Amino acid sequence: MAGTAQSSRRGFLLAAGAASVLTACGSGTIESALTPKRFISFGDGFSDVGQNGSRYTVNDGSFNIWTAQLANSFGLGLTAVSAGGTSYAQGNARVTNTTDAAGKTTTLSVTQQIDKFLATGSFGVTDVVLINGGISDTIAEMAALNAGTQTSAQMIANAGQAGVDLANQIQRLVKAGAKYVVVAGAYNMGKSPWAISNTAQTANISTASAKFNEQLLVNIVNLGTNVLYVDAAYYFNLITNAPTAYALLDSTSVVCTSTDTNNGIGIGTGQVNSSLCNTSTIATGLDYTKYTFADLIYFTPAANILFGTYAYTRLRARW
Repeated sequence: MAGTAQSSRRGFLLAAGAASVLTACGSGTIESALTPKRFISFGDGFSDVGQNGSRYTVNDGSFNIWTAQLANSFGLGLTAVSAGGTSYAQGNARVTNTTDAAGKTTTLSVTQQIDKFLATGSFGVTDVVLINGGISDTIAEMAALNAGTQTSAQMIANAGQAGVDLANQIQRLVKAGAKYVVVAGAYNMGKSPWAISNTAQTANISTASAKFNEQLLVNIVNLGTNVLYVDAAYYFNLITNAPTAYALLDSTSVVCTSTDTNNGIGIGTGQVNSSLCNTSTIATGLDYTKYTFADLIYFTPAANILFGTYAYTRLRARW
């Protein structure tokens, strides 16, 4: 056990050092020299701006996904590829595994999303690339643990490998000419209502998402010139620990009532799925603009806007 604890601490310190380099390198108070002309996005439901017609949040028509909020901060739009835009991110997408978090094989993995872009497109000198991962892989690994097809140790190891895999895709983007890549790993999913309601597995969920980030960071640390890591785990820990400091009331309740008879977000049937949620499917008496979570996994527009604004501030300070 001592060896495991020491190994985990070493991994944490390495990841913390990598995060410091990737978030602080080049930061300062000078006015940003970069004026983006286009945003291109890859990822899962956290970044999906409507690939299948709806978003994983309260669908209220606002800039309710962090990537859309970030682009809007520069006066730019960001729409899904399915609607003619440049956001390839899709709900339930895993980093490399082509069976998504909900068990479907029609969802493009993050790797396949990049394949699709590079097959016909290239990066301009003022393009900003956004990429995230880790949420869907954590969900899928937890499902395998619950099914008894793997141990908790295997779950953690697989989550770490998914972090390595995302790092490899980020390296691929840079080699393909992407000059500005903004990376968001997994938030601390142990803070999600899903994990909180699943007390027997809260620690495994938290450790898996942390392992993903650790392995992601240590494998992109040498890309500091081109890569900015926007620390979702750090930022959403701040929000969930003290929501009132961010003009929110609650970080444990779910505001949507849009239950899904299918395994819509990968955590089982009969669960709330925010991609089915709109202003007509909000729990009675709740002001969804004051809450953190739309469903057991994904965030409200308010929380997304906060993180998008944080990412904007980090990007402006960096480039």
